[in-house]
Amino acid sequence: MSTSITNAFIAQYVADVHEAYQQRGSKLRNTVRLKTNVNGATAVFQKNGKGAAGKKTRHGNVPLMNVAHSTVTATLEDWYGADYVDKLDELKTNTDERLVVANAGAYALGRKIDELIMARLDQTANIVAEAATGLTKAKILEAFAQLNSRDVPDDANRFAVVGAHQWNELLDISEFKSADFAGDKYPWLKGTESRTWLGITWMFHTGLPLVAGTRKCFLYHRNAIGLAEGQEVKVFTDWVPEKAAHLVDHLLSAGAVLIDEDGVVEIDCDDDATLAA
Repeated sequence: MSTSITNAFIAQYVADVHEAYQQRGSKLRNTVRLKTNVNGATAVFQKNGKGAAGKKTRHGNVPLMNVAHSTVTATLEDWYGADYVDKLDELKTNTDERLVVANAGAYALGRKIDELIMARLDQTANIVAEAATGLTKAKILEAFAQLNSRDVPDDANRFAVVGAHQWNELLDISEFKSADFAGDKYPWLKGTESRTWLGITWMFHTGLPLVAGTRKCFLYHRNAIGLAEGQEVKVFTDWVPEKAAHLVDHLLSAGAVLIDEDGVVEIDCDDDATLAA
């Protein structure tokens, strides 16, 4: 037998490709006030003030609440993610390279949505200080009390997003461990770790701001943040003759805005705090 027979051996590769670990798109898009199909470069969100009842004397005029009306504006920005898939490269593999690239781009733009939202959450001045500790029950109750003191509705539209380290700290709180699984309530949370506790839907996110070892976590009401989309994440595949390749392109036009600062609380946590044994 020829000693060079090994050169003719066929290498069998499985069709499934391991894609780099990454968040599968946006986690926060459905937790904020959403306006889609925006025409133009900006989107205006309405904001109304609080009403207060007053007394009326006999035969007197009905007191007016004079509810304040204001607006905030989200400026849309355009984001792209594209890559070429060479035709001859496709012939050398038994995987759908265009699908792999399409998924990677869609996930990337989904995460961009979360970046836009977190940048607006980070604008709040309502902060629970780090105090050289991680995410403690005391901090959570302080943030919870801040929302309550500002009359932020407790209507199942409160959300909290924490880092991976803080999620492990939450699991040391017995009340949190026994809380309801939120994925059954919200279809878009299926497959991700989530809980409903204190009337708040909790989830973790790896992209929260980290500054000098301090992780910024957020507790907020859905209507406190606005997200406007002129073009939701779309993927287009086109043949480019000059490249002899398919261009897999992803498009997104969106912008976020802080509507009501009263509905957002930042909880600062030591991201290196020792976990309970």
